[in-house]
Amino acid sequence: MRRTNSNSGNYRNPCLTMHQPWASLLVHGIKRVEGRSWPAPITGRLWIHAASKVPDESTIKAMEYFYKEIYALDGITDIKFPQHYPVSRLLGCVEVVGCLTRDELACWEMVPEGVRLEAQTDYCWLCERPQKLLIPFEMRGYQGVYNLERKIYEAAVRGLSPGNSPLPVKFPLPDPRDPFSLKPGCIYALTPNLKATEVDSSSSISQAIAGARAAATQFSKKDQNSVSSAQSNTTDAMDANHEDTGAARSYNLRSRGRSLEKDNISSTELNKKFDDRTLPSYHEERNGSNMSEGSSKHDRSLGAGADLRRYPQPPSKIFAAALKSLKQ
Repeated sequence: MRRTNSNSGNYRNPCLTMHQPWASLLVHGIKRVEGRSWPAPITGRLWIHAASKVPDESTIKAMEYFYKEIYALDGITDIKFPQHYPVSRLLGCVEVVGCLTRDELACWEMVPEGVRLEAQTDYCWLCERPQKLLIPFEMRGYQGVYNLERKIYEAAVRGLSPGNSPLPVKFPLPDPRDPFSLKPGCIYALTPNLKATEVDSSSSISQAIAGARAAATQFSKKDQNSVSSAQSNTTDAMDANHEDTGAARSYNLRSRGRSLEKDNISSTELNKKFDDRTLPSYHEERNGSNMSEGSSKHDRSLGAGADLRRYPQPPSKIFAAALKSLKQ
């Protein structure tokens, strides 16, 4: 796999490695905005690869709950989430049509309200036309945006199937004659007096946002201890050569230092929110063999067909640790 410097722009078949469940949510068309701390270096087709870390149950629940809440704002209540979240696999692709700052997207009234609430990071990569691979390819990932090997690309492009987005979004170009016109600053230039959508801090959508942020932030403490201070430029995306740790700034919906007190949500309330007893839609029969998430060697050998939901940790413990890190 040949990597390309993210500043060179020399991309033939660009690919991005992401952690689960974010990667699958993107290629299935549920996630429409990929958040980064650096602007998108490309427009056009972007292949999506899932990193090797097996997602825990509470992270999956938090992100699915978040998307249920924001889609409900636009009248969508029936969302078919992925049944599996495979790791170390090429999953599919999306079309990156532009990139906006968080504040611009949050204020952009020309897109659905739920899309605006996906603006939780410095830069928001706007994604359309999701496609998923019928059979995800096993491969390793790399840091930042890199090129797929030609043989992988040629095989993958023949196995694509359209993602079933609950609410497909077409991001309008400010200048239809210029496919690169949707870039940071363009929305403010057209409508300078924009105002972001306000969210009641006591509402269920606010709790969903806080839960999603906590789910993403559970990795950041680990990352801060492993990455050097030099990784403050645009190459600070996830280190897919060491995918178990990831990069602190490679997640969508990551924390912006906002405390739980500001959101009026205590760790007890949030743990209760994601407990199976208070989310009846997540009740399901489980296999009698519960395995610890610590058995990472076994988990990685399960492949794309394994149901990763069968190996959860108790949600309360995971979120307690994540929320504790937010308060520090």
